[in-house]
Amino acid sequence: MDISEILNHLGEDRNSYFKAVSPPIIQSSNFVFDSIDDLRTKIQDELSHHIYTRGNNPTVEILRKKVAALEKSEDCLVVGSGAAAVAAAIISQIKAGDHIICVSKPYSWTNKLISSFLPRFDIEYTFVNGEDIEEIMKATKENTTLLMLESPNSLTFEIQDLKACADFAKSRNIITVIDNSHCSPYFQNPIDFGIDIVIHSATKYICGHSDVVMGVICSSKKIIQQIFSSELMTLGMTVSPNDAFLAIRGLRTFQLRMERVEASGKVIFDYLKAHNKVRKIYYPLDPDSTQYELAKKQMRGCGGLISIELDTDSKSKVNEFVDALDKFLYAVSWGGHESLKMPTLAFHDIPGIPDSPIPFQTIRLYVGLEDPTYLIKNIEEAFTKI
Repeated sequence: MDISEILNHLGEDRNSYFKAVSPPIIQSSNFVFDSIDDLRTKIQDELSHHIYTRGNNPTVEILRKKVAALEKSEDCLVVGSGAAAVAAAIISQIKAGDHIICVSKPYSWTNKLISSFLPRFDIEYTFVNGEDIEEIMKATKENTTLLMLESPNSLTFEIQDLKACADFAKSRNIITVIDNSHCSPYFQNPIDFGIDIVIHSATKYICGHSDVVMGVICSSKKIIQQIFSSELMTLGMTVSPNDAFLAIRGLRTFQLRMERVEASGKVIFDYLKAHNKVRKIYYPLDPDSTQYELAKKQMRGCGGLISIELDTDSKSKVNEFVDALDKFLYAVSWGGHESLKMPTLAFHDIPGIPDSPIPFQTIRLYVGLEDPTYLIKNIEEAFTKI
């Protein structure tokens, strides 16, 4: 389906709401029935009917259809955060005594779920270098039931071979889950390579305006029904109709925003790669990367994330550089209109907490919708500090 059709029309029945261009916010917790038989029929398939907004809501349903189409999946669930999407997807596919394989250095709350929360319920785990399919194969046990991927990886953007991972997992009846937030559905569709479940922090590119916290889960109708009937309904992972409306509004400019951050990101990348004060640069579509060919095979673009390692061994100089980047906001997350900076130095020298394994000279930049020349001018000023 054409992306213009998805973003502007799919799921929208304007004849049913006064021919309004924008869908209404159905801000109702409850929906009424015509009879006992009507209730009896609908309660058997709550995902397809409107009974109670904790389950299915008309405004949320429009968003579900659009995101499923963007990810080329059969269906989609919308939940209250990206962390909720990770948790629901993983928990739905495991039981006590199972073993999970996960790529190393995942998103912090994915790490916490797998390494701290799930072991309380007799779940084993192994973190592996996802760049090497052999490591995944060697880590597999008889009780391995789930492979958690994140391609590109958080902060340093390692790539996994999605088709190789999916093919191996299917041969061992292992479910594959991927966090596809880095690329968004615009630049990568893991289902095309055989991945079973695709999740996003929709807070980022899908919503795109830094005003909504949301997660999505995309998969087959069978898996989505399973998650809906168990994890979503039991744990109450509800998203509000108002937030769904904001996400739909964000999707109207999704293609434009993704093309803009991709183009600007390339300009910033080229500038930083050539700079003599950058010791190392992390960008999946860097032609000099050992994973460049794999990235080109799986990804249609890179978006606005770039990480650099400054050529200094002084923490004070790193701090001065980051402070001088005043056109980039200090903030977690990314994917909105505003450019952001996240220094690894912030996760070093915290009393009682181990230092980050990533060098303190590393800074993740998110390139937003600003003019890249405006941002480069600010970066150049910051480089004078080191």
